[in-house]
Amino acid sequence: MSVIGLDVDQSKIEILNRGESFIEHIASESVARFRDAGKFEASTDFSLIADVTAVIICVPTPLSKNREPDISYVLRTAEAMAPYLHRGILVALESTTYPGTTDTDLRRVLEDVSGLTAGVDFHLAFSPEREDPGNPDSKVGKVPKLVGGYTPACLEKPMAVYGRAIENLVPVSSCCVAEAAKLLENIFRSVNIALVNELKGVYDAMGIDIWEVVDAAKTKPFGYMPFYPGPGLGGHCIPIDPFYLTWKAREFDQNTRFIELAGEINTSMPKYVMTKVSEALNAHKKAINGSRVLVVGLAYKPNVDDDLESPSYALLELLKNAGSEVAYHDPYVPVIGMTREHPQWAGVESVEWNQETVSGFDLVLISTAHACGDYQQLADWAPCIVDTRNAMKEIATAEGQVMKA
Repeated sequence: MSVIGLDVDQSKIEILNRGESFIEHIASESVARFRDAGKFEASTDFSLIADVTAVIICVPTPLSKNREPDISYVLRTAEAMAPYLHRGILVALESTTYPGTTDTDLRRVLEDVSGLTAGVDFHLAFSPEREDPGNPDSKVGKVPKLVGGYTPACLEKPMAVYGRAIENLVPVSSCCVAEAAKLLENIFRSVNIALVNELKGVYDAMGIDIWEVVDAAKTKPFGYMPFYPGPGLGGHCIPIDPFYLTWKAREFDQNTRFIELAGEINTSMPKYVMTKVSEALNAHKKAINGSRVLVVGLAYKPNVDDDLESPSYALLELLKNAGSEVAYHDPYVPVIGMTREHPQWAGVESVEWNQETVSGFDLVLISTAHACGDYQQLADWAPCIVDTRNAMKEIATAEGQVMKA
């Protein structure tokens, strides 16, 4: 089986066709091996779809400024590929979205432009991506994959295609069920992270360490699974996907109070962290205004190079607006690229990790704790540390040097 990777970004196409990877957790050796074997090529030419048996759509599904779903990437991709659809081809959407997107919005564009009919002339399916970037134990081929078809016949085709790469396929009765299941997975995480984030403030007021509480609770072998607090949420999924359902639910006159409350709590966490930054600086007889603050970790989670929706950006903005001189350090993100959400930070570079640089800041804020970080060096160099990730738990520090947030 051979694969064609289609994208509108010519720079990515050139990287892939050189046998290189632009994603941290995907080795260039893997790309080169398949390219050299004639099993993979990358292109911007959508007319190549005319010669394939299946098309898998994996494009962003962000939120608008008003927290409404933006499926424009899905629809534009459909418009670009539809002229080249042919009888018997499979179109499978993997982008997380609200129930009904595949059956209605995507189907309508494909049918209108191609003149073909889904379920009759071509197969249509939804099979959500399940990936845990940065987790070496998470292998795509090993993770059970949901598959929903527009018709029973539409289900058979993706089961055959995905079955060549995925060990365990989980068929469901419809595209809508698969879409709803993906949202449930991410909403579950969002709500539970919001719970521990809220408890962090409650227990802190009581003088109780939330991290110790979670460690104690997770010793229970049933009825509980650990979630951890942090400075906010980031990534493609958790900050965005729950609101796809809240938007769709309003169409059916349904309220989604848990989802919206979880979103409010998680979104408020950078402001909570700012109170801890202020307290920590005050304890050292300094104010936020005029202080030099280094944010450690720009990626949204440990050990990845993805900074999409990272709460570190919110912290940088809040610190800057409060009058701080801010910088960041992240070996996974050496330079901030151009993004739709944070264009003002484009081109800013990660500062070097050495004693002279780190000790020159009044406070170091740990926002993302990469495994490669040397936190003992941080303790040796930084006069004041605010730790949102419990990274300093096992590190020898001076009294009053570290404040958890």
